[in-house]
Amino acid sequence: MDEKMIQRINELYRKSKAEGLTEAEAKEQHILRQQYIDAIRRNLRGQLNNIDVKEKDGTIVNLGEKYGQKKGQ
Repeated sequence: MDEKMIQRINELYRKSKAEGLTEAEAKEQHILRQQYIDAIRRNLRGQLNNIDVKEKDGTIVNLGEKYGQKKGQ
């Protein structure tokens, strides 16, 4: 998600509050918001997959490997 897309989301939001959106603009807003949410989820999943947890017995377990995502995917 680049800065131009985020600016467009904000422009559409401001316009929706000020004067309303056309049907095409509302559809564009929905698509852009969904892309933004998907980007956030991918980022969070990537971070969570790289967390290592030290167990009580001293072993280190990677959460991505433990819950199905392998490192490097």
